[in-house]
Amino acid sequence: MFHLRVPLLAILVNVALCQYYEYDDQPVSMLGPSGPNCNQECDCPISFPTAMYCDSRKLKFVPVVPTGIKYLYLQNNQIEEIKGGVFDNVTEGLRWLVLDNNQITNAKIAAGTIDKLTALEKLFFSNNNLTEPAIPPSKSLDELKMMHNKISKFPSGLLSDKENLTTVNLQHNQLSSDSIGGAFKGLKKLLSLDVSHNKLKKLPAGVPSSLEILYADYNDIDGVGAGYLNKLPVLQHLRISHNKLVDSGIPAGVFNVTSLVELDLSFNQLKSIPEINEQLEQLYLQANQIDKFDLASFCKYVSTMSFSHLKHLRLDANNITYSNMPPEYSNCLRLASDIMFE
Repeated sequence: MFHLRVPLLAILVNVALCQYYEYDDQPVSMLGPSGPNCNQECDCPISFPTAMYCDSRKLKFVPVVPTGIKYLYLQNNQIEEIKGGVFDNVTEGLRWLVLDNNQITNAKIAAGTIDKLTALEKLFFSNNNLTEPAIPPSKSLDELKMMHNKISKFPSGLLSDKENLTTVNLQHNQLSSDSIGGAFKGLKKLLSLDVSHNKLKKLPAGVPSSLEILYADYNDIDGVGAGYLNKLPVLQHLRISHNKLVDSGIPAGVFNVTSLVELDLSFNQLKSIPEINEQLEQLYLQANQIDKFDLASFCKYVSTMSFSHLKHLRLDANNITYSNMPPEYSNCLRLASDIMFE
């Protein structure tokens, strides 16, 4: 019997994932008959009784959640308020809470609601009117998404006990570098952080060494601190496009780290190509002011064993053309299948 339970659990998890991400395209009838343990405003399919679907129903407030519900979908409503008591039956059982595309403000989140959800794993709170994050006490939280809000401050310590948190999405808010200075301290498993479309003047401080993905596009960043990437030994993807990067803000060798696979510095004000590590595979430098091609930025020396592993290089919308390439570039960039100048 034990061997049957594991695939059954996997099937249920896959159903939960598919139902959240694809539900908007499905007619309500596909959910099947609703179970008896359900709020009348919503649907709880008999085939998946731990999920309650309340999305796209023009709701003004969060309905009372009955015992046994683990996955709650409230996206695409007109919710302005989370009243006290609505989660009293599931404070230790609710796993997913989806509140995307509503009109919720911090002032309308009653005490004893989100701050009592001790088992929550995923909180999706994008496209609302939050000015600061609403964080549950759950130590099981692994995914936090609060994009497209009005968050301007992120008090230090809010995430300090979230040892299982792997993904944080805060793009399209009003965060400054000072406001998130201590936001990520204490995190041990964070893999992906997106702070694009904010008001940062520098890359976020205090991010954990576990980080593999950091996106900071569309900010006001003009430089990268010396040694910043040395504190992130497994970082693979770094995007700082659409900022104010200048040569003087790029210390020598700051991007020469072995872990990086992708580096996006496009749409900045660079005049030269920064030094990169030979292990880098994708480099985006389009729409800068680069006027020279220095092969030393890619290869210190070239041999049968030493050469750049770069596969994709974009240099279009700069002040150089293919004619600026030195003759020996083909040995250094021997793996580059795509070099764009226009």
